[in-house]
Amino acid sequence: PEELNYLIYNTEFESSLSPLLQRVKDVFVFGCTVALRFSDLMTLRKSNLRINGNQWYLVVRSQKTKVDTLVRLPDYAIDILKKYIRKHRTLLPPFNKTNLNKYVKLLSEKAGFVQPVEKHRSRRGVNKRTQHKHTTQTRFCDLVTTHTMRRSAITVMLSMGLPEQVVRKISGHAPGSKEFYRYVAVAQSYQDMETEKMFKKMEAMQPVN
Repeated sequence: PEELNYLIYNTEFESSLSPLLQRVKDVFVFGCTVALRFSDLMTLRKSNLRINGNQWYLVVRSQKTKVDTLVRLPDYAIDILKKYIRKHRTLLPPFNKTNLNKYVKLLSEKAGFVQPVEKHRSRRGVNKRTQHKHTTQTRFCDLVTTHTMRRSAITVMLSMGLPEQVVRKISGHAPGSKEFYRYVAVAQSYQDMETEKMFKKMEAMQPVN
């Protein structure tokens, strides 16, 4: 949530970006909001919008699951669409997956998301730590991809307390999806971390005898 908030609201950072990276940021932020797969995100058109007064909704049928998704858009997402709605046949600037994967890593690096992280892969039940092939230490920005948008949207929704069944309806996951419950686990880890911070603040407020 903190990294996404930075990308959405830090106008000084946005103004420091090239026009290309500003478009990349807009696509990335929008993707981190609506939880769509990259293929569905890039094919959005005006027919996918429902506007009722000041309320904008995104209506889309997932190409993979054939499930209809209806998502109410926040003001910042509406502002993004208004930038491009008259410029392209699609709602967002078009990118191919390879280029956007490269650009979102650069965007994340420029945003300062360079904190070291551990990456794990499980093989035959054994958890093994892996490193990015180009560096001696894996940075957060090195792991960002187009799928990070969908993963982030789902995790942020769950972390902020949106009920699982609502998030699953938005994301188009089937009930009992193993993939979806990996997001639940990540969101729970975030909640536990934030709760621990609250506990420590409360302990620090105890009167000294």
